[in-house]
Amino acid sequence: HQLVENYATLDDLVFIGIQPRGIRISELIVQQIKKLSPGAAVQYGVLDITFYRDDIREEFHVASKTEMPFSIQGKIVVLIDDVLYTGRTIRAALDALQDFGRPQRVELCVLVDRRFNRELPIQPDYTGIAIDSVVSQKVKLEWEREEVVMY
Repeated sequence: HQLVENYATLDDLVFIGIQPRGIRISELIVQQIKKLSPGAAVQYGVLDITFYRDDIREEFHVASKTEMPFSIQGKIVVLIDDVLYTGRTIRAALDALQDFGRPQRVELCVLVDRRFNRELPIQPDYTGIAIDSVVSQKVKLEWEREEVVMY
């Protein structure tokens, strides 16, 4: 609801899910926005950050397709991902966005904010749940059971 309440119109907003794990949550969020704002044109795309990652030499990542059938120039971009932890995925997404134009502003929406151990000064604008976890713990979203599991 916050995303819709913060803006009088959705005309200048674009929603972008970060590949791969931000896609499911971003699709669910966009569905809810369409229900809350019937008739509004909701601009939605997906962004692959594979070649912008700083760990590309350390791990193998399969590139996915970026699909943004709109311009982000001068728009308010809402980046959507599943879990915010170190901030490195978001940094890569910000770098990737620069190839598509200069947005007016970028906001971050995450389902889970792992508040500790951030490596970069990145904070979410919209959070589903904030959890305290240590480096040795993992956070996994169990979509079938609709729960967040920490182990």
